[in-house]
Amino acid sequence: MTFASNPLAVATASLVVAAVITTLVVPQVLRLGLRLGLTDEPDSRKQHSTPMVRLGGIALVLGFCLSLGLIWWVGGFGMLTPARDQLIWTTLAGSLCFFVIGVADDLFALSPWPRLAGQIAVSVVVWSQGVRIGAIDLPWLANSSEALLLPDGLSLMATVIWLVGITNAINWLDGLDGLAAGVAGIAAVGLVSVSFSLHQPAAAFLAAALAGSCLGFLRHNFNPARIFMGDGGSYFLGFTLASISIVGPAKALTTVSLLLPLLILSLPLADMSAVIMGRLSDGHSPFYPDRRHLHHRLLRAGFSHRRTVLLIYVFTQWLASIAMVVANVEMRFLWLGLATAILVATVVTMNRHRHLESDLSDDQHDLVDQDLARRRDRRG
Repeated sequence: MTFASNPLAVATASLVVAAVITTLVVPQVLRLGLRLGLTDEPDSRKQHSTPMVRLGGIALVLGFCLSLGLIWWVGGFGMLTPARDQLIWTTLAGSLCFFVIGVADDLFALSPWPRLAGQIAVSVVVWSQGVRIGAIDLPWLANSSEALLLPDGLSLMATVIWLVGITNAINWLDGLDGLAAGVAGIAAVGLVSVSFSLHQPAAAFLAAALAGSCLGFLRHNFNPARIFMGDGGSYFLGFTLASISIVGPAKALTTVSLLLPLLILSLPLADMSAVIMGRLSDGHSPFYPDRRHLHHRLLRAGFSHRRTVLLIYVFTQWLASIAMVVANVEMRFLWLGLATAILVATVVTMNRHRHLESDLSDDQHDLVDQDLARRRDRRG
């Protein structure tokens, strides 16, 4: 069997090449950002206390694009039909456009509405080129042997909402070192497995390259981070994840394929929905900046920066394992069992450490109070 005829080998190569390229490019981007003074300044809403370069998305994009280009050059896409091959390049073009929108926001601090208008415009163009949610299969209805084709208007609305919604969910998740890159990477690995189980190699190749880019970037972005991905990077990750799920699992919205990307990405989607509802209930705009996000709540609950990120990681991998069960992935119950064990062990361990640290802090306060009392007694 040749390389070009082995989908698993192509996906593995895409992941490894993307990870290596991203890892090597990040230090160059870091030096460029420092030289040009393109940094993210600290404020009351942010966790970092020193200026940080926010152009890390460049490394993510280069790792992803160069990996796909190299795999294509050596014939890795030869097994794909021309239509599927086109979907890969359409997804790549849309991802680059979203990246440009994010970089423009990083550099010029755009207001939310121009950003949203740009995202919608790009999503409409991508839909016109075939990356679309086009049909719904409802097997529980009588005589529904064929998928229900969506009218163009409804297909366009569903696709735009999906692409823009996932993109902003990942963007809003990017509040702690390594959080967005890690969650996106875990989701991408889940989409690789699910796409192969649904015989969608094009989506698997895209997801593998994205997972590799995230892995390479985390080498420099995990706490304590040396560089941030910026809105350019988070927009790129969000749109790519959303479009991969359309190219592959959600191409036709069956009862199973609809659930798969929703399950894998349900954490950032639920976080975004809760934040929007909270802001609207307070009479604020959905884009009003605050500290309502899940990672903010976990920090306030006493979890450290790293433990908050790791807890969200393990919950995301547990959701991905559930998606594998729904998709009938090989050894799916073994993966679910392992993911559940990791989740339970992580929660129990972190809670124990949090309580121990709380007790230690209380003891320290008591010692300080006792020392102050002794000093007062001596003075008296």
